[in-house]
This record gives sequence, structure tokens and C-alpha cells, in this order.
Amino acid sequence: MADMLSVGVNLEAFAQAISAIQALRSSVSRVFDCLKDGMRNKETLEGREKAFIAHFQDNLHSVNRDLNELERLSNLVGKPSENHPLHNSGLLSLDPVQDKTPLYSQLLQAYKWSNKLQYHAGLASGLLNQQSLKRSANQMGVSAKRRPKAQPTTLVLPPQYVDDVISRIDRMFPEMSIHLSRPNGTSAMLLVTLGKVLKVIVVMRSLFIDRTIVRGYSENVYTEDGKLDIWSKSNYQVFQKVTDHATTALLHYQLPQMPDVVVRSFMTWLRSYIKLFQAPCQRCGKFLQDGLPPTWRDFRTLEAFHDTCRQ
Repeated sequence: MADMLSVGVNLEAFAQAISAIQALRSSVSRVFDCLKDGMRNKETLEGREKAFIAHFQDNLHSVNRDLNELERLSNLVGKPSENHPLHNSGLLSLDPVQDKTPLYSQLLQAYKWSNKLQYHAGLASGLLNQQSLKRSANQMGVSAKRRPKAQPTTLVLPPQYVDDVISRIDRMFPEMSIHLSRPNGTSAMLLVTLGKVLKVIVVMRSLFIDRTIVRGYSENVYTEDGKLDIWSKSNYQVFQKVTDHATTALLHYQLPQMPDVVVRSFMTWLRSYIKLFQAPCQRCGKFLQDGLPPTWRDFRTLEAFHDTCRQ
């Protein structure tokens, strides 16, 4: 046998395989020639048929023999460890314990990932360059004195406006009662009672919701001094799950220019928990999974899902 190349190909077997391919093509050509010529050079019909069948069988046996030889040689040829070695890094593929230290395959994977990242970055750059941005390079050089700083007016809304927004939302949902209080000055705190299912403490900064805590309907929501308890978790796992989902909803409903719409959207989403223990999961159709009802509500459709079924 010839020496093996660094890419793992047996040259002698490779040359024999090429000859076997040529022999196989010749055998196949003889089969079609036999079919083309048909039955000839025999006086009787029976003699012509026997001669044709014998000749055809010999040609088929030759094809089968050449095909088996080609398959045998193909197993001896071997194959390159990788199709495109990266310069001297191809020497890593010669490691006899490649299964334990697959450095070369990992290097190729990283190279392909880098090429794909560069391709997508180029597409993203082209799309961004097509957008007409308002802030140009010339505007960036303008002095700060000539550029008046915008005042965050949405953060200093008057308390009366906040009260009106909460009052309108309270009238929108008859099964939800909202009690507003201001124990620490102008910042509002809401105690939302949803039917006889749960209670939610909503800590607000003007019309922006900072924090939500969900507890069961029968759980105590006040501290010993009579203030709303905004730090203690619920004693029940189901309401702890709902608290986590409510925090996720706060991150989803973000529209700083229209904070009243954000509060109304969040309350609409929160109202979907009125059937927390009655609605089945829209994915698996079950009411309980691991002892818990469907605690997730879709932000768009408000459909109920188990925490594992929503993914």
C-alpha cells in the first residue's frame, strides 16, 4: 500500500478505484450494446433466444463484479479529515486522539461561524445605511448651549392627572377594584383586587409602574403598622409565578411617550387572570401541570399557557 497523504487518502487505492470506474462504465456499455443488437446470427428462433440470454447474463455478471470491486476500493481510499484545511492548522487533524481533543473540527466550526457573522453584519449595515437618521454628523458638533435640553415632562405629571387615569381604568373593569393611596408623598401605590382570585400591589412613580407583587386573595397585604407590604413574597408558588410574569409584562409594555396607555395595557393583561384556576392551557389542554395552573398569559392574545408550554 502506498503511503497515506496528510489528508488521509490512499493513493494506490485511489488509482485502482479510477480503473474500476472505467471498467464499470465499459461493462454497462456492453449491457446496452447487447440490448441494442438483440438476437442475431442464429438460424432458429430458439437458438437466438438462448444465445441472447446467455450473453446478457454474462454482461450483467460483469457489471455486478465491477461494482463490487469499486465498492471495495472506495472503502480503502479513505477521505480527507476536512474538505478545506486552514493552512498549517490542517496538521491538527493528524492527532490520533481527535475524539478527545477535537481542536481542528472546533476551529473549522468557529471559522464558518465567523464567516456567517461577517455576512449578516454586512447585510445589517446595508439596511441601516438606507435609513435616514435625524441626527447627522453635523448636528453632533453643535454646541450644548445651542441645543436646549428636553425636559422630562412625562415624569412630573400632576397627581390629579394620575388619579383621573386610574379612575378611568377602574371603571373599565367591573370585576377589578383599584384602591389608590400615597403613603410616601406624590408617588402612588395601587391595591388591585381581581375578583376573589388575587390581590396585586402596584408601586408607581407618576404614571410609571416600578414594581408589582401578586398575592392570594386571602393573604394579608399589610404590614404591622398598617402600610402596604411591598417586599414580602406570596406564600403560594402559583402567585410567585404570576409575580414573575407580571414583572416580565412591565418590561414588555414600554411606551414612555404615552404612560397612560402602558398602565391601561398592563391592567388589561392583569385582568386576564380572573380565570386563573378555570382556564386550561391552550397548548396541552390540561388544567394542572406539576400541581400548578396555567400561570402565563400571552401579551397579545391573553391566552393561558403553562410556564413550560409557552415556549
